[in-house]
Amino acid sequence: MTKTETPIRVRYQETDQMGVVYHANYLVWFELGRTDFIEALGFKYHEIENKGVVSPVVDANIQFKKPVRYGEDAYVETWLEDYDGLRITYGYRIFNTSQDLAVSGTTKHVIVKEGSFRPVSIRRSFPEWHEAYTKALER
Repeated sequence: MTKTETPIRVRYQETDQMGVVYHANYLVWFELGRTDFIEALGFKYHEIENKGVVSPVVDANIQFKKPVRYGEDAYVETWLEDYDGLRITYGYRIFNTSQDLAVSGTTKHVIVKEGSFRPVSIRRSFPEWHEAYTKALER
């Protein structure tokens, strides 16, 4: 199974009054990890967008375990949780400086036409991505 680790430097503006990363920012970090994962497979996210399709999040699931604080470094571990040729589910784990699991979760995406939001089969429309995703799932 293919996994990536994306380093994160916690910035002051990402924290709340308690000095803890504001919960919505973890979803931004998921996106950083997902983009890094796609690049590790040899693709650029904007390449698929240039073909008139986008990949909206249709479901997000997140569990908060421990806080990540300003001044800490963290990293996002990202992998492909599930893929069926149409829907893609990415898995994430965020670790703090002490290597403690801070946050885990998933996001589910569907590739759709930009204007109509009609689903697009990755298997048929982007066979090279389909092959890479299929291989990334292998354990």
